[in-house]
Amino acid sequence: MRRLGAQVAILAYLLAMAAFLLGPVLVVMAISVNPFGYSIFPPRGFSMRWYLEVLNDPQWRASIGISLLIALASSVIVTTTGTMAAVGLRRWNSAFRDGLVAVLMSPLLLPGLITGLAILFFFSLVGALGASWTLILGHAVITYPYVLRLVYAALSRDTATYEEAARTLGASPVVTFFQVTLPLIRSGIFGGAVFAFIISFDNITVSIFLSNPRMVTLPIRILEHIQWSGTPSVAAISTMMVVVTGGMALLIERIGGLQSVFGGVPDESR
Repeated sequence: MRRLGAQVAILAYLLAMAAFLLGPVLVVMAISVNPFGYSIFPPRGFSMRWYLEVLNDPQWRASIGISLLIALASSVIVTTTGTMAAVGLRRWNSAFRDGLVAVLMSPLLLPGLITGLAILFFFSLVGALGASWTLILGHAVITYPYVLRLVYAALSRDTATYEEAARTLGASPVVTFFQVTLPLIRSGIFGGAVFAFIISFDNITVSIFLSNPRMVTLPIRILEHIQWSGTPSVAAISTMMVVVTGGMALLIERIGGLQSVFGGVPDESR
């Protein structure tokens, strides 16, 4: 009886935590299908009106396209450079290695506001403030640690053993990397790229400092809409972002498993 009571208590706790975490998201989703021109919960009816309005509005479409472009470009940059840095750091036997890793990971530890201000001041000093490409580089700075950390974790001790075996059998460093190292760390690379894309797509702290009238990202457009309009279109676009983000997380789990992405042992049953 005592064991049953403990199981019921654990189940109740888990349900309460799920409701606490998912409750706000479900409220936003419910508001997005409200047919009226104001936000109300629970919704009084069902309509896809606000989804169609977002998709037909040229400003919303432009902001979605800009955010997708910036997220894609920055994720390609950091996936390439972060993977190269992780492989190099793993092979570099030096007392300074851990310190350099900490420096490269610092954007993840610093408050986003401080990072955004630092990037703003830097581009202002070099005379590049206002250029569209600064947004891509700014997002690359804040997403770089995710790729570096995941790829670095994927490079286990076994990776070095397989690389040494390949070189012993006569494989060149290039062949060893593409045929041995890369397949072993692909889950970390893929996970880092996806996380970099998601973080960039949702970012507002850096975007708000580097954006210009020609480059208004989706999070900034949402913030402006909340300030000046109360229509449920914000709830609709937020729901779309949640679906896209959740879909990417499911894609990671489907392809390699979140455990393998974070440096654990992949599930052999996949």
